[in-house]
Amino acid sequence: MSSAAGELPRLVPSRCFAPLALPCARVLILGSLPGRVSLARSQYYAQAQNTFWRLMGDLFDAGPQLAYEERVQRLLMRGVAVWDVCAAAERPGSLDAAIVRTSVATNDFEAFFTTYRQIRLIGFNGATAAQLYERHVQKYLSPRAAAIARLRLPSTSPAHAALPYAAKLDAWRVLAG
Repeated sequence: MSSAAGELPRLVPSRCFAPLALPCARVLILGSLPGRVSLARSQYYAQAQNTFWRLMGDLFDAGPQLAYEERVQRLLMRGVAVWDVCAAAERPGSLDAAIVRTSVATNDFEAFFTTYRQIRLIGFNGATAAQLYERHVQKYLSPRAAAIARLRLPSTSPAHAALPYAAKLDAWRVLAG
């Protein structure tokens, strides 16, 4: 598809997946928005170099050696929910830094926290997820939902490989406690 001279092509918004959660969920891990590989495979954190599932293996016995459905079931049975801040947003590629901030539409967290009332901690998978939540969600929540503890964790993205895996694992251990 071509565009008029000087006009940038319109990006098609990426959309998130349904949350992975059971009523017993006590921890919510929030990313920003699925990347291209995840969208193509319809799986959270499907990019092979992303360390999310390796961390989940070390913390919850839900590692990448298992089939995706088994990993998900193990997280759910351990009280871990997974979702994204953005319901939809425009982003060329998969980098969080490329999310067009004015295009962000957030998920309905008030409804989520009403359904999943046992959530006691939100762990943000990286700075972008935390910033998007603070900017677009936190101030609009009910007092009960706004009071849920929040913690920014080191990103599992391969774009944030400067921090050694052992340091990421140490930071993420709080979710298993």
